[in-house]
Amino acid sequence: MSPAADRRWLTLAIVGAAFFMTVLDVAIVNVAIPSIQRDLHVGETTVQWVLTAYAITFGGFLLLGGRMADLLGRRLIFVVGLILFTIASLFCGLANSAGVLIGARAVQGIGAAIISPAALSIVTTTFQEGAERNKALGIWGALGGSGAAAGVLFGGILTKYLGWEWIFFVNVPVGALVLGLTFPFVPESRAQLAERRFDAAGAITVTSGLALLVYAISKAPDVGWGSARTILLLIVSGALIAAFALIELRTTQPLMPFSIFRIRSLLAANIVGFLLGAVTLYVQEVLGWSALKTGVTFLATAGTTVIWAGVAQGLTTRFGPRPVIVIGLLVLAVSMGWYTQIPVDGHYWPDLLPAYITFALGLAFAFVPVTIAALAQVAPREAGLASGLINTNQQVGGAIGVAVSSTIFISHSKALVKTGHSPAAALTSGFQWAFWALIALALVGALAAFVLLRGTHITVPEGEPAEAAA
Repeated sequence: MSPAADRRWLTLAIVGAAFFMTVLDVAIVNVAIPSIQRDLHVGETTVQWVLTAYAITFGGFLLLGGRMADLLGRRLIFVVGLILFTIASLFCGLANSAGVLIGARAVQGIGAAIISPAALSIVTTTFQEGAERNKALGIWGALGGSGAAAGVLFGGILTKYLGWEWIFFVNVPVGALVLGLTFPFVPESRAQLAERRFDAAGAITVTSGLALLVYAISKAPDVGWGSARTILLLIVSGALIAAFALIELRTTQPLMPFSIFRIRSLLAANIVGFLLGAVTLYVQEVLGWSALKTGVTFLATAGTTVIWAGVAQGLTTRFGPRPVIVIGLLVLAVSMGWYTQIPVDGHYWPDLLPAYITFALGLAFAFVPVTIAALAQVAPREAGLASGLINTNQQVGGAIGVAVSSTIFISHSKALVKTGHSPAAALTSGFQWAFWALIALALVGALAAFVLLRGTHITVPEGEPAEAAA
């Protein structure tokens, strides 16, 4: 391998480590919530803001972070996000009150929203479109797909043996190491544009609109979808996003040029990416397992996702994204169908392990080709924008999926408790109903991929064998 090729893969390793850290931080906090609630003496409603604050700023700033990377420099914006995330992680670990922790988590979410699209756009512009880029995006998909599952595992270990503070402290040395390696090894790049005006009005409207949308849908299960607050928030967020669209159509230097949606594979991938989202709290909530035991159970998903991601990118290079995504979403549907059959007194084998393993296959086969399709045929000057778009759609789609399934779970389980069912039985049945809703979403996603990605192929440069990436 040539020195130039070595440098490209080192660049991927550096920015991939930062991306993995941001994905890890979404799930790693979940298992520590009971410990945080107990140590900081806060109620359940308040402690949930530790999760919500991160989700709101993460979802709200992704598009802005991606476009800033294009305009101001991808390495520069990546470093800014990394510094924000690392410092905020330190403050999270040092927090002695819920207010400080929630505020630091909000800043941490902004850092993550800047890191993710900037890092992905660095990967996109570092590797030439074709088998080599697909291999890099396969690794990227493995990091994203396994990060959430690994977060549950590491969160359980750190919470049990060192305390919940260490789920945040662990980010500090990792962030410092990545920062130290970024300047000497990660090249700087930016969009080659005649003018570099910053669309401030577009940035304000889209960021506030997306943040408000994520907040509205994340709180809807608690206050009700038909409540005046939820309806009002959805109307305001819709108005802000509509204002953003109007601004983008009229300004000469838009934050998001709508011409990018002429790329059919990008448009289709973003629609399908929006439909990707699933969550399970069954193990901890129903079986009552500890944070550590919950984490260990997810090891099967985290470990096998990495293996399947390599297979997924090779098949995508050879056959295109359409069949791989359809297979992935159908496998996810089958896996969640298995979850609907788990009894109240379920065990790791045979009730959980088969679904964990097949879920990993589906996750890799869906996530990797969606990312490849979203970035195929995108000009280098719009790499950050395309990265921000696919991240935003997956984040908002995931938030809606969680909110809808949570609403179904809560309403059904409460109804069963009122009719005399045991809490464990009510929880199990509630989760089963929620999984049926997620199965429907997966099937809709598979249909969308089959219809919208028809005729989409991944270009392999002449002389580069399609099999090389596999």
